[in-house]
Amino acid sequence: MLVPLKPETVQKLIPILATGPQYQYYWGEWPDLLKRLIFSAIGAIVGGLVLLPLSGGLLKLLVFLLAIAAGLYWFWGPIALASWRNQEYRRFPYAALWRGQVLDLFVTEELIGLEENVNQKGELVVVENRERRLNVEVGDEEGFTAISQVRLQRHHKAIKPGDVAEMVVLSYQGNFKRIAKTTDIYLPNRDMWLSDYPCLHREFFLEMRPYLQKSSKSKSRRQPVSSKRRAAMDRRNR
Repeated sequence: MLVPLKPETVQKLIPILATGPQYQYYWGEWPDLLKRLIFSAIGAIVGGLVLLPLSGGLLKLLVFLLAIAAGLYWFWGPIALASWRNQEYRRFPYAALWRGQVLDLFVTEELIGLEENVNQKGELVVVENRERRLNVEVGDEEGFTAISQVRLQRHHKAIKPGDVAEMVVLSYQGNFKRIAKTTDIYLPNRDMWLSDYPCLHREFFLEMRPYLQKSSKSKSRRQPVSSKRRAAMDRRNR
């Protein structure tokens, strides 16, 4: 079920500047902060060295401002990264509120990085860093399905197939025949959000939910079918 959204509503749901959760997402862990601090220190030092031989004028002021900006990169870096990522969602001309159900759940191990270490023999070895991820397949009575992958957490055990799922879908087509991108999934029965990156302004999304509830009352419900089950049915019908 889809409820098309006006452009001004989408701009509120996906803001230009980073929200608190988005800033926290890109703030990262201690190693991420350390990298930004090193970059800030190098930028400030280089800016200071360039500033010393300058006599004055507009160029000196410009270099001074750039040196300050570089020195504060550890702070504003997450804002810039989140705002840039938000533009990937805001560039789509059409958006809609979507409601369906959880169809399937399965866990996979994904490669998230490689590390080079030296073993006891002095040999260089490459170590794969893998992470367990929860894959959540959602769908609706129209046949649309999508899979969202998130880091597996203990409270995910409460999610069951058949749970109501809501999110925002984005498309280049006004009829939404092809969905180009999806956002955070909200499970109202669990009061739980599922996402890798929290792109939505979640408080405003919750304010928009009554529109979904009104639309759901005007449409008959049909049980959605998982893409896996649909493929099996197609094979049997051939």
